[in-house]
Amino acid sequence: MSTASLYQARYGSADVAVPSAGSPIIDHLLAHRSVRAYLPDPVSDDTLAAIIAAAQSAASSSNLHAWSVVAVRDPARKARLAELAGDQEHIRQAPLLLVWLADLARLEAVAQKLGETPAALDYLEMFEVGVIDAALAAQNAVTAAESLGLGTVYIGAMRNRPEDVAAELQLPPKVVAMFGLCVGTPDPQQPASVKPRPLQSVVLHQETYSLPAQQAGLEYYDSAMSAFYTSQGMKVRGTWSNHSTKRVRDAGSLSGRDRLVEALSNRGFALK
Repeated sequence: MSTASLYQARYGSADVAVPSAGSPIIDHLLAHRSVRAYLPDPVSDDTLAAIIAAAQSAASSSNLHAWSVVAVRDPARKARLAELAGDQEHIRQAPLLLVWLADLARLEAVAQKLGETPAALDYLEMFEVGVIDAALAAQNAVTAAESLGLGTVYIGAMRNRPEDVAAELQLPPKVVAMFGLCVGTPDPQQPASVKPRPLQSVVLHQETYSLPAQQAGLEYYDSAMSAFYTSQGMKVRGTWSNHSTKRVRDAGSLSGRDRLVEALSNRGFALK
């Protein structure tokens, strides 16, 4: 696709302005799409090593590396994890599932080996460091995988039953799964499409933040997403605004919220 076509697909608009600044890497990022249908072709250890090297090249807060990742290829284990994550078939189908972890156990072990008591690990700030580090590393992994012709999709529902996931992956205390990532060769018979994003006027603020400045862009995004839902045959009722409002209406709409809070406590995250 041309750069102009990539921008048009990303914003769901034929009128979007195309910046004069550009590069092959930006074009690559613009073409990202979530893939939920895979061929059975395996992801080799060599390919996985390259992807993880890219992940480790992401920024890490204070160079603490408060994340880990578990590579799951075993069909039976993927099937069990798929059930724990809302019975998502693409988890079973993908040849590789990467489960990204907020990992404070390694820092605890390092400190204890030196005879120290790592009391700071009990603060929310350190848990946030683990979550952010894992997300940064995972996004690098996505970019790397896509550059090798693979497709990916994130699995946030890995947090639905965190203690069961921890048992399945034999996670020690102070380690918790934040999200999964399916990786594999996209099935050409079921091609994925680029999902539109809001116009930059919604997310980009100059000097100070403004809600009113977002309104026109949000109205356009409702229209763009409605067109996308129709084109993909998705049975989504109402607009993006309707769908998103239902998602944040109350705590009951947050799958796994109560279980996650309890699981973090049970798994040694004091979160002061």
